[in-house]
Amino acid sequence: MTHTKSIKKTSFSDMLPLYLMRFFVYFTLLVFSLMIIFIFYILFVNASRAHIDISKGFALFPGTFFFKNLDKLLGQENLFVLEGIQNSLFIALLSAILTTYFSALTAYSIHLYKFKGRGFIYLFILAVMMVPSQIAGIGLVTILYGIGFINNYWVIIIPAIASPATFFFMKQYLDSVLPYEIIEAARVDGSSEFRTFNQIVLPILKPALSVQFIFSFVASWNNLFIPSLIIQDGPKKTLPIIIAQLGVSDPQNFDQGIRFMLMFIAIIPTIIIYLIFSKYIIKGVTAGSVKG
Repeated sequence: MTHTKSIKKTSFSDMLPLYLMRFFVYFTLLVFSLMIIFIFYILFVNASRAHIDISKGFALFPGTFFFKNLDKLLGQENLFVLEGIQNSLFIALLSAILTTYFSALTAYSIHLYKFKGRGFIYLFILAVMMVPSQIAGIGLVTILYGIGFINNYWVIIIPAIASPATFFFMKQYLDSVLPYEIIEAARVDGSSEFRTFNQIVLPILKPALSVQFIFSFVASWNNLFIPSLIIQDGPKKTLPIIIAQLGVSDPQNFDQGIRFMLMFIAIIPTIIIYLIFSKYIIKGVTAGSVKG
């Protein structure tokens, strides 16, 4: 009996650090989650307050100017808010779809096919990750102005397809979940290479595709640097350009309530996309980081 009690006491003491670690992890996650939720809540509160009330300082409860600020925002003809939302959605959705698809296709070719220069191509793509996008963007903008090819969304969408970070994630995920025998079986059954990729590989990549779709969408949705240099026409401007435009408007016409309302509207699509694909995030990140 004494020996049994000693074993139980030892087992509990061994488990105590695990319980403490779990408590610390969950407590930390809870604190950060509440902080993020609180930031979104304050954004909503300021979007519902008048400019003069916001200037007075912090408030914890919503005001009564939510719909008034919305009407004032949509009523400003020189801002093109609705057009900006449509433009940003078009660019972000198309960029995210094309980026994830072609990154997966590139990762699949590097993962599956054995050809001369394969290792060099893989290392070259990874090396591109070290080049800041702003540096590459300046050269791109200079070329576009030289040929007069501005105010066009495709010069924003097409360069976004070449995403080394998305490619690297897809490659790591494929290394962990796609055995060569599956592809061989599909070939024996007479499946073409593109059909194998589209009907067999893509469903396997669904968690990784969902994760990278979210990241690509958010990155494109928040992109300000390149679009602000290329897009000049008012109706073609994206939402980040319009938000920046509000921030540098005439002080006499500056309205913080309208600006907070526009920022509140801008985060809604990203939240919707996240809620749709969020169930795949943990699964995709975990599977993509563990091999074997």
